[in-house]
Amino acid sequence: MAELATEHDIKDPELATGGRYRIEWAEREMPVLRAIRERFLQEKPLQGLRVSACLHVTTETANLARTLQAGGADVVLVASNPLSTQDDVAASLVVHDEIPVYAIKGEDNETYYKHIKAGLDHKPQMTMDDGADLVSEIHKNRRELLDIIIGGTEETTTGVIRLKAMAKDGALEFPVVAVNDSQTKHLFDNRYGTGQSTIDGIIRATNILLAGRTLVVGGYGWCSRGIAMRAKGMGANVVITEIDPMKALEAVMDGFRVMPMQEAAKIGDIFVTATGDINVLDTHHFAAMKSGAIVANSGHFNVEINLEGLAKMASGEPKRVRPFVEEYIVDDRAIYVLGEGRLINLSAAEGHPASVMDMSFANQALGAEFMLANASTLGKQVYTIPAEVDAEIARLKLEAMGIAIDTLTEQQESYLNQWQEGT
Repeated sequence: MAELATEHDIKDPELATGGRYRIEWAEREMPVLRAIRERFLQEKPLQGLRVSACLHVTTETANLARTLQAGGADVVLVASNPLSTQDDVAASLVVHDEIPVYAIKGEDNETYYKHIKAGLDHKPQMTMDDGADLVSEIHKNRRELLDIIIGGTEETTTGVIRLKAMAKDGALEFPVVAVNDSQTKHLFDNRYGTGQSTIDGIIRATNILLAGRTLVVGGYGWCSRGIAMRAKGMGANVVITEIDPMKALEAVMDGFRVMPMQEAAKIGDIFVTATGDINVLDTHHFAAMKSGAIVANSGHFNVEINLEGLAKMASGEPKRVRPFVEEYIVDDRAIYVLGEGRLINLSAAEGHPASVMDMSFANQALGAEFMLANASTLGKQVYTIPAEVDAEIARLKLEAMGIAIDTLTEQQESYLNQWQEGT
């Protein structure tokens, strides 16, 4: 292969052909994003906009990057997680689309932040994050970029939590669209995407049967609900742990057992965290676990499991017993950690199915368009994509699925918009 003019740091450009086939396969399941790309090609709403995207480098993300490029954006893509990169996809974007990509599956921490730096060296006018790493790095170490950045978008629950904390403290220096808070994102991507792909990752890593096992889910937000629902459907006995009484009550009403994690630790066979907080599984939980317990995380960062504390409790170094499975021996008990505590659905599997990422990345693309059009009037806060944009994404998805719905008659619409007429 001839030397590539596009700047990059990827595993192997020779993987590009296989990556292109997989990107095209995913595109078949992404009709909403495809429709947006066709419009973007005609209208060029992002013409000349420099975008730095720190996202999971997957087939679905590739289709988002190509959509932004079709809209006229100058895009650079870096990995948002050391284990989530699909190397053939990264190669295809560089070779076939001339999009600079800095991502290698399994990259060490130093390389990860070198890639973040490369993304910021692009001097972005807009950021696109999975976990707020770009925004965080800009505010901490690259504040000179604040003069040119008009805004950003954020994909994850964890990232939105961080950004809202920044906004509350008055630390956020530019507006950000919380793509994660769109209904067509969290109701579908978080619930159905995370639910299926998390179970997929656990099974790929372990090849265990879920039926009859006790599976403990940390949290009962949208991601955790999806995990619990899918695990229950496969015959697992699901236990929920929560700190929010409303969510805990909902879990009870949905038919799940609810208890503190300390109690669940004694009976669980498999543990999955998906909260966005740290040390959801901590040393006192490990001390209570039975031998053979399997521990996984589906939250964005690997801090939900106190791996440092587990390593200190364990005798000797952890042993890699299968790809993505490490065995820790604690008081003669074996505790198995999956995917180094990183997102199990991306570290051991392929992430969300393309059909749900279709809506999520439609939100990203339209969020970028919204931000560019409205940045001058937005404050330094976290915003949700307008409800009418959310509804349009849902409409396009239904249309692509061949599903029609009713519309209000004039009489019905009039009735709903007045108060004079009684029952």
